[in-house]
Amino acid sequence: MNSSRRMGFSIDTNHNGSGAAIDDVSRATSPGGTVLEQNGVGSAEAQVHRNRPRTYPYFTTLPYEVETDQRRQNDFAEILKYLYIAVEAGDFTPGAVHWTRELRSWLSLKFDPTKEQRTKLVKLYYELALAPGIEPSVAERFASMFMMLTKKKHYLKPRKELILDWRPLFRELKLFVLPGESGLVQTTNLKRNPKTLTKLCSFAQLYFDPEEVPAMLEEFLPHFTMSFVESAFVVVGLLNLMIPTAPAPKERQDLATSKILPTYFHLWSLMNRSRSVDVSFLDVFSRIARESLPVAHVDFGEFGVFTAEQSTLIFTAILRLLEIPVGQSTSPYSPLVDLAAGMGMLLERDSRKHPVSHHVARWIVMSLSPASLESETSILTLLESLIQAIETFFHPSNSGSWTRTLAQLVFYLADFFVMRWNREQNGEMGVPAERRLTPAIRRRFVLCLKDVIFMGIYAKSGTAMSYSLSTLQALAYLEPDLILPGALQRIYPSMQGLVEVHRTVSSLRSLQVLARTIIRSKGYRCHVTALLGLALPGIDANDLEKTLYTLSFFQNVCYNIPFQDLSRGRDDVEGNMLAMQWITGEMEKMETEGANVQLNYSELDEKEEEMILASSTAGFAEFVTSFLGRVFTLLENLPDVTRLRTGSPEENIVNTLPAAFMPLLSSLSEELYDMVLNKIVDFVANHVIHQARDAMAFICNCLCKVNPEKALAKFVPVLIGAIRTEIDEYGAGSTRSAASDVLPRDRGLVWNVSMLSMCVVHVGDAVLKHKQELYNIAVYMQKNCKGMPTVHISNFVHHLLLNLSVIFTADYALYEQDKLQNGVTAALWGLSEPPQTVRPKWHVPSKEELQFAIELFENQSRTAMEQLTGLIDGTASVKRDGSGKDWQDEVSRNLVLLRLMLAGVSVLFDANGVNEGLTTTVAGVDADTAMNQANGHVPEDGPALEENDAALDGTDETSIKPSFQYPVGYPLTQDDELYKTIHKTRQQIGHVLHKVHKFLTAEGEDDVSLFGPLYTAYRSWFVDVGIERSAHVLDRVTRLLHADEQPYKVSGIRKDYPRAVLVRRANVYHTQRLRHNAAPRPRSDLDEQLLMDLIDSSTSLYTEVRRNAQSAGESALKVVFGARLFVIAPLLKAFQKAVRENDHPRIKGGLFALLFGSLAKTVGRHWKYTPDVIRTFIEATSVDKPSIQKLCSGGLYQIMDYGRPVDRMAIVDKVAVEPLTPTQDVENIISRKKKFILRKRTSIEQRKADLAEELIDLARKSHWKKASRVATIVMSLGMRFHHIASDSMIDLITRGTIDSHPGLRGIHSQGLIALFTMTDVRAVCNHDYANYIQSHQRFPARVKIPVEKGDTAFTETYLQKFAQAEADVYIDHDYPGWLVWGKSMPGYKANIKNDIEYDELEWRKRAVIGKILTKEWFKTFFEYLKQEPRDQSADKFRMASAMMLTYAFELIIRDELATATFEDITQLTTEVFADGSDKHSHRATAEILAGLITAVMDTSIQRRTKIWEFAFPILQRVFSEGLNPENSGYWTTFLHMIMQARDPRRAWPLVEWLSSFRLDMNSNAAFKESSKIYLLNQVIMDAGWHFQLDGPIKADFVSHIDHPYKGVREAMAQTLAAIYRTRYHESFENVSDLIQAQQKAGSLGQAPYEPSEEFNKTMHETFERLEKWRHERTPGQQTPSAYTSGSKTVLLWLDSMLSSYECTQLINYFPDQFTEAFLHMMDVKEDPELQSLAYHVFRHLPNIPHRVGADEKLVDSLISIGQKSPYWHQRLRVMINMQIIFFRRLFLLSEATKQRLFDCVAKMLEDSQHEVRAGAAATLSGMIRCSPLALRERMIHNLKDRFTKMLEQNPLPKKPKTKAAVLTAESSARGSGSQTPTPEHQRLILTRHAAVLGLGSLVNSSPYSSPPAEWIIDVLITLSTKAGNDTGAVGSSVKSIIGDFKKTRQDTWHIDVKAFKPEQVEDLSGLLRSSYFA
Repeated sequence: MNSSRRMGFSIDTNHNGSGAAIDDVSRATSPGGTVLEQNGVGSAEAQVHRNRPRTYPYFTTLPYEVETDQRRQNDFAEILKYLYIAVEAGDFTPGAVHWTRELRSWLSLKFDPTKEQRTKLVKLYYELALAPGIEPSVAERFASMFMMLTKKKHYLKPRKELILDWRPLFRELKLFVLPGESGLVQTTNLKRNPKTLTKLCSFAQLYFDPEEVPAMLEEFLPHFTMSFVESAFVVVGLLNLMIPTAPAPKERQDLATSKILPTYFHLWSLMNRSRSVDVSFLDVFSRIARESLPVAHVDFGEFGVFTAEQSTLIFTAILRLLEIPVGQSTSPYSPLVDLAAGMGMLLERDSRKHPVSHHVARWIVMSLSPASLESETSILTLLESLIQAIETFFHPSNSGSWTRTLAQLVFYLADFFVMRWNREQNGEMGVPAERRLTPAIRRRFVLCLKDVIFMGIYAKSGTAMSYSLSTLQALAYLEPDLILPGALQRIYPSMQGLVEVHRTVSSLRSLQVLARTIIRSKGYRCHVTALLGLALPGIDANDLEKTLYTLSFFQNVCYNIPFQDLSRGRDDVEGNMLAMQWITGEMEKMETEGANVQLNYSELDEKEEEMILASSTAGFAEFVTSFLGRVFTLLENLPDVTRLRTGSPEENIVNTLPAAFMPLLSSLSEELYDMVLNKIVDFVANHVIHQARDAMAFICNCLCKVNPEKALAKFVPVLIGAIRTEIDEYGAGSTRSAASDVLPRDRGLVWNVSMLSMCVVHVGDAVLKHKQELYNIAVYMQKNCKGMPTVHISNFVHHLLLNLSVIFTADYALYEQDKLQNGVTAALWGLSEPPQTVRPKWHVPSKEELQFAIELFENQSRTAMEQLTGLIDGTASVKRDGSGKDWQDEVSRNLVLLRLMLAGVSVLFDANGVNEGLTTTVAGVDADTAMNQANGHVPEDGPALEENDAALDGTDETSIKPSFQYPVGYPLTQDDELYKTIHKTRQQIGHVLHKVHKFLTAEGEDDVSLFGPLYTAYRSWFVDVGIERSAHVLDRVTRLLHADEQPYKVSGIRKDYPRAVLVRRANVYHTQRLRHNAAPRPRSDLDEQLLMDLIDSSTSLYTEVRRNAQSAGESALKVVFGARLFVIAPLLKAFQKAVRENDHPRIKGGLFALLFGSLAKTVGRHWKYTPDVIRTFIEATSVDKPSIQKLCSGGLYQIMDYGRPVDRMAIVDKVAVEPLTPTQDVENIISRKKKFILRKRTSIEQRKADLAEELIDLARKSHWKKASRVATIVMSLGMRFHHIASDSMIDLITRGTIDSHPGLRGIHSQGLIALFTMTDVRAVCNHDYANYIQSHQRFPARVKIPVEKGDTAFTETYLQKFAQAEADVYIDHDYPGWLVWGKSMPGYKANIKNDIEYDELEWRKRAVIGKILTKEWFKTFFEYLKQEPRDQSADKFRMASAMMLTYAFELIIRDELATATFEDITQLTTEVFADGSDKHSHRATAEILAGLITAVMDTSIQRRTKIWEFAFPILQRVFSEGLNPENSGYWTTFLHMIMQARDPRRAWPLVEWLSSFRLDMNSNAAFKESSKIYLLNQVIMDAGWHFQLDGPIKADFVSHIDHPYKGVREAMAQTLAAIYRTRYHESFENVSDLIQAQQKAGSLGQAPYEPSEEFNKTMHETFERLEKWRHERTPGQQTPSAYTSGSKTVLLWLDSMLSSYECTQLINYFPDQFTEAFLHMMDVKEDPELQSLAYHVFRHLPNIPHRVGADEKLVDSLISIGQKSPYWHQRLRVMINMQIIFFRRLFLLSEATKQRLFDCVAKMLEDSQHEVRAGAAATLSGMIRCSPLALRERMIHNLKDRFTKMLEQNPLPKKPKTKAAVLTAESSARGSGSQTPTPEHQRLILTRHAAVLGLGSLVNSSPYSSPPAEWIIDVLITLSTKAGNDTGAVGSSVKSIIGDFKKTRQDTWHIDVKAFKPEQVEDLSGLLRSSYFA
């Protein structure tokens, strides 16, 4: 094959049409034959399989012939055929599920369907995943298959190759998130998991058609309403999950992204202060950016597809989302808003899988283009500002809740950038040329992230550190010259041990991720040898974590470079001198040049660089020697094994050592390998280190793998000699050892055996040279040893067998042979091997090896079987005398041996040979017919199916035909002697195991320890056929491979792995094929016998025995056909017997085996057994033993599951299924299958009904505990859509609702509610099941009200109607018209006789209930309602009781079916309420009235009037007089229940009466007043914008804001906020109007929540009144005044508004009204409550999102207060807000405004009050810190000059000479003595202090920059020389500034101190008492 063309493939494949070179096809389709054949494949077909050919040539790397493509496609067609049959026949489970599993397995073998077939399948599974009527758990399987088929975007191109319809998905989502639509509660058991639906969305969204966007918006947006916030959250969630973000085609300009974006921004601004909405919109925007990037006709500028305003706004949101703390600010989000999301929560993406930082990074990277470089502001500059603003938060000493998010953000940024870069380079992303990333962008991008990453890698949290290291790797990959110098500069000192330990660990990990980039970069690679040497001390037995990282680093290096001394035999390179000098030079250079070191290696001379490299490799030998020395020391010092915890560092070391040794040994040159081999052989021969045994054995294994011939020749003689010596001379293994410990005497033996066993596994045919010795030593050891060592000996034989019989890759070379023709040169360093050219060497067992293997197997298993038989017969030398343990030991060791033998040759067993000569059965029919039946070919005249029992057995899922077998290189043939021998022996082993089982159960059931080895042997016997399943081979090799691939994964590049890793991929693929072939096999009578043994022991007396038998049984069931059905009957018998005899342990065994394992599902499918299982289970529930009780309550769910109705029908769209119609005619099969399934369903349903009746009788007679379990089961068994429930069941449930036992009452009343709802749902579904599963419901009362023209006039009249009592149609939904008017809206007729129409059956069943509902029944029920609840938490209004009563009252009032009458109820209610003194009677009354009122809500007017006439007086009485703190909660909930999601006019009497409430200023019953207001508030919140009686209430409240009582004020404030919140609505005429209006308003859409005229007036008046009252209040007044009371009301009201989404309504009042007023309130010292409240509200202000430019006035007012306010408290407090505004609005403030803020704060440094000065200093340094770089540097420059001048121009006066003068001067300067200092002097001190604080804040503004910049040093020197000796505040400020400077730099001080000159260090240290600086 032309390899140059194949290599070229990975670099430039274009995807449009036939660009792929023809010979690439070969790898995707045909398995590789002659070149001719491949080139003969037509190019049209080439395009059919994949859009992107496979990277890895799976089929050509295998060592055997694989199947032809034709064969694969035929199998695929077969799968599709059966899938079609199953779906058409309605056989979803097991049929369709099974074929789905087959399909998954077929795909997992890397076979590809054609694109056309894939499209058909995707559509089919999309349909099946959403089809109504399919059981949810089954639908989940279909959904996951759909996701698998669309997992990668390149499988199918959206729009070109696949378009999906969004409606079916929306139909299902709607049921969850817009339940208001459907009216009645869904009680179906067809509840899906909403998580699955949202996951489906993320996969399907790509394939929705962008032209459908208008239709989707028409569907979603009318539901948007902020008056019932949940709907708004739902709409945003739907937008995010459903709307396709791909740009519409060119001709649809009306759908251009830029036209719809303003609407999105408008919706966003409607939902302020919500985190989840921010996340959702960022997600949408980031996907829009990604999808628009490759589309040429979309405009793309410096902000991508967004405008400048949109981008700054998004960046502001990003800054908010990072939740970085600023000063004293509160969170920018208000938790209250997100709490209201309700159902909207279901639509959020999983934040662990889609973290918000992922959206942010995607949005930024996908919007970059060369345009971003040129312009002054662009995405790139914004990103730079963002990173600069938050860089200090990356520093390890500044960690907090934000650390992880920031590390993630930077990681995703780098990751996306790398991915986009790579995909643009290799053409996978078809980005128009002018948008492609350029090296210039790449450079700026890396520079932007460089500094923060060098801080991030030292993070304290592990996750943050890992993220940062991955980022470092990505950045180094992009720009090695920018990252590597800085990295090396940090790594060298920390490796030389000059700094703290944690930096060393970070450096080692950095080396590990950078290794490959360093090796591949010119110049840098010369450092590798030096770094290896420096890392050696990292291998340290005292610090295992460090050791792990060191080893990983070595592993990474060894995979990429050959350990060959390149300097040998060359004249121009003398040893390693040259390299040593060069490296020393480079290190000095790094040290002297400091942070901005430049290593311009690209300019190095090629030749010279190669020489340095060659010279550096001269040190390899030395390195390898000392490395081995270190490892030996480590092994000698490992802690003792007995205390090993799993997952401990010690265990990790044992696993990591071989991983590091493998690449190291395979990269060694010949000489080095020989040296290492000798050293290790010596070590093994001369040491026995028990705890390092495994690790050492692994190392020997690596040695033998790399060069089997050499290594075995050394090892085998040494080890075998040692073993014989140990046994013969030291008597090792001569006695049994007690515990699992190895006796010291045996340790040498075990050590040597372990080494030997690892030397012979996976090394290939080299062992044949030592065949005889190995065979002899095995026999010898088995003969002479006993006790613990025997296990190791058997293990050795096991390994030898594996090595001889398994096919595996035996290839560890770093390079293909052809690369090594000119020997090893520097060019091979870091060379990447394209996957296409990998040709691994395999070990395929030869005839000779197989003979050796089988001979060994025979010999060992013969002996074992003979010994076992002897031990059982009592003929063996060891007798079972009950004293010693010798007999047990012998039995157990022989069982272990048998198990290991079976596992060792498992690959040689095959499913046919296993049953050779045995009779096989499947469920009592002979094998062939059974196979046919299982496949759905039911025989024409199948008599077997007519009998009732057989019809109850649905085919078991495992009894379906085994999957398609593919070649795996099986070495034997059916007629080979070896084949026969080996299978015969296996059968004999089976018989022996059976004998042992029989003997042990009869004679030695108390020998519990023996059952363990016995059943693990059983497990091996069953499952190890064709692949060693018991060892989980596949999982293991896959996990190890993934771990090794991890370091080499690069986004956007496929499989750029070292060759050794690629070779292992082939090995894993071979194992996958083996695993695929190991399908279930037919059942033989021997299998049955052994299965019976396991069942027998599954219900043993001993827990241990049960556990072992059950787990072996579980494994066996998976591999034998029909085994599950076979074992159920005997298990059930045993279980029944145990329950009869009350035999506790056996009951447990039965419960576990039947209900907690894989049998549970099967039991539920076979109703031949299910009833008995349920009966026995119920008996078991009354066993008096806590552990069994606990088990039963766990098993109850499983049992209830059995009772669920069988799926009666599923509605699958034919369009999706038809394309799959097979070529042959299968109609016949389908119709037969349908009949069979129907017959099965009816008979099962019949059984369920019979059982239900039987249990109902039982429930009546039983003790409450049993009865409660029975009742639960009956509920699921007896309720059905078609016959509702039997009369006896209704009787049981209805009477049970007033049972005396509370638990039973609860269960029964739930059942009663379920019964009522079932009946109602059936009626509104028009009594039709098809309607029911599709949730089609019709309500007689429901009408569609057309909306002709939803203009303002229409909206006004619509709203006015809500203020009148009468209406023909009630509008129950809140959403119509809030944002937009749809074409129509749903309404409900106001006067209708029957709101539900029942058919005859429903009427009859309701009559049965009605008969039982007598007056007595209600009386009892009401009594229970009044009881005091058991625990406090239950003491609330119970919705369930009210619901239940609603239904019961409907029977009385509407249907008149009940025995009790309305009069009875009124009388009973009055009795319950009595005098209203008891709080429990209040609760009961509230529940009863709620039931009554709800019962007539939807019926005729006269019924409603009747109820209100009774209820209203009671309510009036309660609400006026009876409320108290204990009961008001009940009544609020009562109101909520009758009001929520209903038209307020339905409860008009109440609404009207509550709205007429006015404050009574004379009343002193504060609670009564406030509770009435709260009730009113509840009404307003439930009615939302439909509440129209607000006028007088507002007026009344606003005029009384100074109410004296706190409770009343709070209630008023809440209610005022609620009223104003619900006044706003937008009501656009239709969706297109909305979109146009937003587009007109600019790129951000309209700003919502503009205050109305009336609101404006209210605000101004209120604040004027407050101002007036403030002046009237006498200062210092202790008692409350109008001012303090009024202020508190207003503050509470504003607080409520500001922490909600409509906060922007108040923006206009911030500068003038609020700021000043709040500051005054904070000054009222006499009222601390007012102070803290004002402070709290004041801090809200800067967090409110303003539009661009809207903040100018606020800033002005803050500045003017800061400079002019007479009160210093106020001046101090405004700074808090300045700082927050500055940070939160970093991207939105204009430059001028920022400058003004700086000037203001700098000026405030000179404030006369010390606190204000200190505050200003802190604020100033904070503001400088978060400014973008340019602004920061400018400010620092200006301020530094300004403050330095201030110091210089205001020197302290010189001290006078004379003594007397000195006294006076000193006393005045220090202010000591009686004299006061002169004003002049005070001003001087003040100015100097200001200057010092200013300079200090500059120093503090860059606390972590290391080494410190020039200007910082200047400032420090200025401070110490000019002001260091001042007395008082000034001097101490200087000292603390210098002290802090030193303290924050503890970590990097060794670098930082070099920035100062020695004399400067002395100057500074003189100022600090304890000399830090020395």
